[in-house]
Amino acid sequence: MSKLVPEKFGSLSRLLDMQLSLFPQHERFLSSRFADVDEDHLAFTDKIAELVTRIAGSSLDVICEDYRWLAHIVFEEEIFFRRHGRYRLSKFTDAVEQVYSNAPYMHRYMNGLLATQIWWRNHTDVLRVFSDAYLPGNRPGFSHLEIGPGHGLFLHLAASSPLCAQAEGWDISVSSIDATRAALSCMGTPSDVSLQLCDLFEEHDRSFDSIVCSEVLEHLEQPADALARMRRLLAPGGRVFVNAPVNSPAPDHIYLFKTPEALVEMVRDADFDILTTHLAPATGATLERARAKMLTISTVVVASLPQN
Repeated sequence: MSKLVPEKFGSLSRLLDMQLSLFPQHERFLSSRFADVDEDHLAFTDKIAELVTRIAGSSLDVICEDYRWLAHIVFEEEIFFRRHGRYRLSKFTDAVEQVYSNAPYMHRYMNGLLATQIWWRNHTDVLRVFSDAYLPGNRPGFSHLEIGPGHGLFLHLAASSPLCAQAEGWDISVSSIDATRAALSCMGTPSDVSLQLCDLFEEHDRSFDSIVCSEVLEHLEQPADALARMRRLLAPGGRVFVNAPVNSPAPDHIYLFKTPEALVEMVRDADFDILTTHLAPATGATLERARAKMLTISTVVVASLPQN
């Protein structure tokens, strides 16, 4: 069993063993990832590791191998970012052509991103803020919408909340919806969760008490327009959970948030009231170092509609 975490965190320890067996060069990074974390953090990460293990089923080694592949891809994007001070792509059509239309590439990419929810400290921190701070603050019987539910972890946590009465996820990709549906089934998510092929930018006569938009805005050319659409969908007294990475090069990232404040101001400019923010720097970096060196900072903004 892995020496990086105590053996009592069984799912996490087993997954660590497999990841290191397939990617031994990553041991230093993962040692930094689990340095100086408390028991509560390990317990939550173990919970996520168990969910990832359920999603992977008999293909857990594939998830770990695709994470190794993704780490190298992101490293190449990081080199470009450091040299040019921008993301490689700037148009959504380019992301569609080079990434989203390549089914084998996307399959590996999504597998790798699933593993990052455990191996990247900032991703785990955001999930924990959502689970332990945001969801308990929603009103009883809340209706919930996630824009682009992807790997399904956020939607599973929301639908499993005893406060949640109804949950659904919207995506513009049939294959993405199919992947999310399969993940939710593996995790044992309540079966009444609705997944819909739906474009946020269409007109909708709907409202929700809780809206989540996690790691979506950086994929859009005009993220402010998406926030404006979410405002129309939010019920009075409801809240939004917006998460986007700062200085985070990836194959399909096109909108560059250079500071956490840039995201906070964009949410405020969409006529939301900012309730709380949470900043989670990349694994191994303090917030101060991440700011100084333009390293990734996952930025969470929880907001509501202005009070009349």
